[in-house]
Amino acid sequence: MPTAPRVPDRGERPAARARWWRDDLLVVAAALLPLALFVVRERQIAGASGFPLDDSWIHLQFARNLAEGAGFSFNPGTPVAGSTAPLWTLLLAAGAVASSPSLEMAKALGVATTLGVAILTRRAALAWGARTDVALVAAIALLWTGPVAWGALSGMEVALAACLVAAALLAHAHDRLLASAACAALATLARPEALLLIPFFIFARAVTLRRVAAFAVVTVVAVAPAALFSLSTAGTLYPATAAAKVEGGLVGWLGGVNEPAALTWIRRPWTFLTEWIGWLTATHWLLPPALVAGLVLMWRRAGRAGGVVALALLAHPLGMALLAPYRGPAFQEGRYSIHLLPLVALTLAVALGGEGRRGGPPSEPTRAKTPSHELPPRDDVVCPDNTGPGRGTPAPPAQRNAWVRTVAGVWLGIAVVSLVPASTRYGWAVQNINAMQVHLGQWADTNLPKTARIAVNDIGAIAYFSRREVIDLMGLVTPDIIPYRRQGERGVMRYLTEACPQYVIIFPAWFPQIASSTDMLEPIYRVRLERNEVAGGAEMVVYRLVRCAV
Repeated sequence: MPTAPRVPDRGERPAARARWWRDDLLVVAAALLPLALFVVRERQIAGASGFPLDDSWIHLQFARNLAEGAGFSFNPGTPVAGSTAPLWTLLLAAGAVASSPSLEMAKALGVATTLGVAILTRRAALAWGARTDVALVAAIALLWTGPVAWGALSGMEVALAACLVAAALLAHAHDRLLASAACAALATLARPEALLLIPFFIFARAVTLRRVAAFAVVTVVAVAPAALFSLSTAGTLYPATAAAKVEGGLVGWLGGVNEPAALTWIRRPWTFLTEWIGWLTATHWLLPPALVAGLVLMWRRAGRAGGVVALALLAHPLGMALLAPYRGPAFQEGRYSIHLLPLVALTLAVALGGEGRRGGPPSEPTRAKTPSHELPPRDDVVCPDNTGPGRGTPAPPAQRNAWVRTVAGVWLGIAVVSLVPASTRYGWAVQNINAMQVHLGQWADTNLPKTARIAVNDIGAIAYFSRREVIDLMGLVTPDIIPYRRQGERGVMRYLTEACPQYVIIFPAWFPQIASSTDMLEPIYRVRLERNEVAGGAEMVVYRLVRCAV
């Protein structure tokens, strides 16, 4: 008959707890490598700290207005649903109240949430049956990916979304229904693509009315305020940013976008799927083949509870293509995909270092009915006499230990190599945004009247640094222009003459007809990037509007 796992005595528990927290500290220490590398390359290339996207400054503009009492607005006092990640915007606003609406504050929050991602992923891996050493390596490997390091310093919402996904995976491991539903629902407010995870969480365990109702009600309660705010300010249940950007799919169809069926159902899904595989390969050379095996082993070792959720990794690019397509999974260093990397790390950790029990962690009701000596281990019970917290099985054979260490060493070695080009891309992205959008915002603050209204096609840094009222020619925070944009460039030109801003700042390559209208616009200042990596165009020009509609 099997013997019950040895229960640690009181003297052993503090030491085991110390080892438990030691691993968390090792995760924090491991984060120093990618963060230091990215900061060094940023300084070498850009010469100063900054953000790799103009969108980061959009978040800070909203956050500053919230902190200053101007409401959820881009132009102070004019409410607009201009953020597809309102939870991140609100977190930045809280940081702005506590300190200041600054670049440093946004980066500090990004680093803190990234550390949370890694720690929660390690604990989730343990909860799903991974060995302690493998769970630790999985957390470090997650930190040592270029997209995660980019997200930590980008001022963007991706780290928060990934943190909430990791928390949902940990809660799901223990079948904590409301906690997993709440974390998954909140993740959609940080990155809307996370909504695709919710049906997989629902079907990962026995589908009951209670389970479906819990996820449905919690999601509606979490998302409803944002949806109603969007409806009142943008006229749709989704933010103006989505209405302006989405190019087809279900959301595009609801917004009146018509496209060929072959594009909707075949060409775009295939393009997104291949781009997803390419992004995974660029993130780590071994990820695609490892995930093929990992998904199979996840089913064998974690059963339906883990295997169904892992299938979200296959559904992600197809869901993006069919529901609300804008750019593919690799766009902007994987901004729309980074939130799934904790699930990637968890899947591989269970595949590599799982204990081999089928069915995954038992549910809480099952635990309540099972004698303690028959329970499989869990991550919040510490047993120091074996391979990790909560483990009730002896340490694996030395041969398997050596194999796992070899795989881990090779994986981390490749990860470090991949960080080098990722940090260089980050450095050039910061240089581009600082040299163009940040510079133009500071120039406008110095040279344009305080009361000037500026029409722009990249709104973030220009609005943040100039503090001028802006008209968004892309429609992200000016939803009134969206019907005009559907008429093409001539529609945008007509909107300009009707709105009559004093100045226009655009990429001429985006609006060649407008830029060539010398009877309408007079160029007064321009910035050109010698090496353009992330800006919408190599040149941005400031124009004075000389003619409006009568």
